[in-house]
Amino acid sequence: MRTKISRRLALIAMIPATLLGLVMVAAPASAAVVSEAKLQGDVAYLTNKQRLLHGCKSIHIDARLTKAARAHSGYMAKTGAFSHTGAGRSTFVSRVKAAHYPRPAGENIAYGFRTGVDVVKAWMASPGHRANILNCKAKTIGVGAVYARSGNVYYTQEFGY
Repeated sequence: MRTKISRRLALIAMIPATLLGLVMVAAPASAAVVSEAKLQGDVAYLTNKQRLLHGCKSIHIDARLTKAARAHSGYMAKTGAFSHTGAGRSTFVSRVKAAHYPRPAGENIAYGFRTGVDVVKAWMASPGHRANILNCKAKTIGVGAVYARSGNVYYTQEFGY
């Protein structure tokens, strides 16, 4: 009996690794983790694309707004709280001003979307979020995308005049 098992194991060991790779099931591409930096860049790019399509000028990324957005996304990711009210009962206005940006214009938040395309598409389908994106008076943007332990991504988009 041992001889049969040894022969079978020996035969299995001789199967080339490339053939084994063909049998393995790969995870779907949608399950791949995208970096937070890429998600943030995609959201900013797609926001500008929507603005240009609807007659607004593109807006520029501002490091102060990005800092405020990342901090709020981090807070939501850590606590699981999904709200415009943040740490210490902060509002988007107080968070943006605390990051030394003088003129806050608006904030969008979202969670659970795997791509920048998906989150911007959802915001464009929501009247309030769409109004923030298409506020032609806004001049700057900051985007925060932070993964929670659960794997969900929490997004914050800060706009400034």
